[in-house]
This record gives sequence, structure tokens and C-alpha cells, in this order.
Amino acid sequence: MPQTSVVFSSILGPSCSGQGQPGMGERGGGAGGSGDLIFQDGRLVSGSLEALMEHLVPTVDYYPDRTYIFTFLLSSRVFIPPHDLLARVGQLCMEQRQQLEAGSEKAKLKSFSAKIVQLLKEWTEAFPFDFQDEKAMAELKAITHRVTQCDEENSTVKKAISQMTQSLLLSLAARSQLQELREKLRSPAMDKGPVLKAKPPAAQKDILGVCCDPLVLAQQLTHIELERVSSIHPEDLMQIVSHMDSRDKHRCRGDMTKTYSLEAYDNWFNCLSMLVATEVCRVVKKKHRTRMLEFFIDVARECFNIGNFNSMMAIISGMNLSPVARLKKTWSKVKTAKFDVLEHHMDPSSNFCNYRTALQGATQRSQTANSSREKIVIPVFNLFVKDIYFLHKIHTNHLPNGHINFKVFKLKVTNLLTLQKFWEISRQIHEFMTWTQVECPFEKDKKIQSYLLTAPIYSEEALFIASFESEGPENHMEKDSWKTLRTTLLNRA
Repeated sequence: MPQTSVVFSSILGPSCSGQGQPGMGERGGGAGGSGDLIFQDGRLVSGSLEALMEHLVPTVDYYPDRTYIFTFLLSSRVFIPPHDLLARVGQLCMEQRQQLEAGSEKAKLKSFSAKIVQLLKEWTEAFPFDFQDEKAMAELKAITHRVTQCDEENSTVKKAISQMTQSLLLSLAARSQLQELREKLRSPAMDKGPVLKAKPPAAQKDILGVCCDPLVLAQQLTHIELERVSSIHPEDLMQIVSHMDSRDKHRCRGDMTKTYSLEAYDNWFNCLSMLVATEVCRVVKKKHRTRMLEFFIDVARECFNIGNFNSMMAIISGMNLSPVARLKKTWSKVKTAKFDVLEHHMDPSSNFCNYRTALQGATQRSQTANSSREKIVIPVFNLFVKDIYFLHKIHTNHLPNGHINFKVFKLKVTNLLTLQKFWEISRQIHEFMTWTQVECPFEKDKKIQSYLLTAPIYSEEALFIASFESEGPENHMEKDSWKTLRTTLLNRA
């Protein structure tokens, strides 16, 4: 384990149980020692990576706050791989055990063993997929083996270790099965359409033939959203941060290839947008296209009311794609008042201020909700990811000497976020994970979901063909585009 002197913000607020400062039953490190922690007004504000790792390890008289455990385990992977952190934690735990064994203090030894197992239990429950790595699993087995070997009479500890291991293996098996299933379930087929005639037969089923109730469709979209977002885990989201820091990319690159959840959820958004555009563009009659647009506007509004902002944004994005947006004759027949309200909510000005206000309202509703229906909050995932990205990117980590830029007493007001960056990232991710754990209250309709997930969607070229066949090009630019597209497709054929 290489020694490091980088200063790393603990960003965690006060420690619990009145153990917020050195000298009150926690590891503080001596003045000038390599393990220093810096406290300000009772808050742990910074420390070296080594000191913060020591602060994670319990003692006979101290157990770390759960907020600290979650935040440090989540954010530390920016600086150290989980299996290396686990190895160091195990080393610190064993050093303490040896001191207790030397003093023949069996009661304290039994208490300390239970605390070690409790820490490992919280780690495996919060971040089970850290242990997909063979090195991490080997370290876990080594630590638990040493605990049971040194305290063979403690049946309670043995039982806790057995339960923890069983739960961890079940979590890992479930994720493995999910990844295998995701490999089998491909994205909806991209239908390029005939060379020049993109229109489907009149008898071909469309979304209105499957579901004509906007509320029901919004509920089924919410079902799909919650199922897909539930496969995203805190460590997946933290990779957004981990892989931005060039000095640490080499440490975590292997993990990135094992994570499919973020990409799969992002693909779902794109597929839904393209499905909306396909459903509109492939309709032959203008009257029916008008009805289709108004239907999707109503679906988006119901998604907004439910708190499903991701599907709402995907639908709006689909209707704003060029092949749909250019259908002026169709849009002239649409009652656009509802659509204008939706676009107001998703207005990108002032960093999506209107959307963020609506999201805050949904969050407050969720916190005081008495039913699962009121607890639903599904944020626009792309915006959530960008928030995490820029929170890390804008507020720099490192000084020229390689230290983390956390000068507690010299920060300007505008730099206060830098001091608490990892705390804010952890808070946002924890809040997101709370939303993903809501059980969907709506009854699942397999027929509707099957259509949404498997209906063929047009390629961009096919969308433009269908759009131009519905309403011919109106200006020189569109005429040139239409001519080029026809020539390309004919040559390809």
C-alpha cells in the first residue's frame, strides 16, 4: 500500500454520537503526524487519505457515522481502488486486534470483532459490486477468516459473517443475471424503411392501437423507467467522477468495462425519443398525425404529473427532432397550449431553472408522501449526470504539488463548494438512489410494455423520408436535402 500525502476532503459534516473531535473516542492523530484530521466548529473538514482511512476503522470506543461510511466509501474510489482500500482497512483492523489480544481483554476483543463485521456488513450492503473484483473478495475472505480464527468462541460473529456473505453472493448473482439478460434484450430494431417509400401498410399497428389512454401509457413508461433505473448503483454513478481525473483513470479503467447500467439507461431515453418521432412520421394522413402529436403531448403531461421527468423529456425531444418539427401543416392543426407549457418546464435557459423548480417540488412531495404514487421522482438522467460531471470538473482537486485543493481557512466564499464537493456529490447520489428504490404502484401491462420496448423505430434517414413524403420540402435547403437523400438511397439500393 503506497503512502500518500494528498489531502482529501472528508466533506461529511459532524461525526455522530458526540464523536466529532479528537479526544472523544475517535482516531485524531497527533499534531504534525501523518494521520492528521482537520476539524472546524466540530466538523471534520479535511485530512490526508491515510488519516481518513483510519477514521473509517472502528475502535473499542468508536464507530464511524453511517453518513461518513457511505460518503467516504463512495468518494474514496476517485483516489484508491476499493480492493486496495479494503486491504488497508483490514490491516488497520488486525493491528488493533493484535493489541487487544496482547492485553488479554476478551470483552473488548469480542466487542471490537462485532464492530469489524458491522463495518464490512455496511460496506457489502451499500456497495456490493465492489466485490465483483476478485481481489476485493479475496481481501474480504481474508479479513473474516482472521476475525473468526482469533475469536472462535464468538458464535454471534460467525453467524453475522455467514449472513453477510450469503447476502453479498445473492446480490452479485442477481447483477450477473441482469447483465446476461440485458445482453439478450437488444435495443428496438432500427427500421430503415423501404428505399423511397417509408410509409407502412395502413393495417400496421401503431401506439394508439395498443394504448389510447395517455395516463395509462405514462404509467407504463414509469414502470419501465423504475425497472431500468433500479439497476444503477452508487459506484456506477461515481465512475462519472473517477474517470474524469486523468491521474486516476488507470486505477479504475477495468471497472468501467463491467458497467452497462448507465449506457443502457441512456440508450432507453434515445430509443423513446426515436419511437415518438417514428410514430408521428409514419402516419399517412395529416388528421391522424395531428391526433398522434396531441396524444404524445398528453402523455408527456401525465409523466410530468407523476414525477417522471425523464420520459417527459424524451417525448419532448422526440417531437422536437427535425423530421417532426418541420411538419408545419400538421403542427398548425395541433392545440399547442399544453405543449407550450411542457416546453416552458424544460426551457434550458438559466441552467434549466424551471425544470429544477419542478424537480424540487416533486422531491418535497416525495419526502412527505403517504403513498408510493406520491414518492415517484425520476429526474432527467442526462441533466443529473451533467450536474455530477460539472460539480467535479469545475471545482479543481489538485494543487501544482499534487495535493488536494482544500485550504480550509483561506477559501473565498465562491470556493466553498470546492471544500464540500465530495459531500455534495455524495448527497446527490444518495438522493438519486432513494428515488430508484420506490416501488412502482401501477399495474404492469405486458402488452403495452412489449410494444414500447420492441416496436421497430426508424433510422434518421427513414424519418426524413417519411417526413418529406408527408409534407414536401418548402425551401431550397430542404429541397437540396431531399434530393441528396433520394440520390444516396437509390445508389445504396
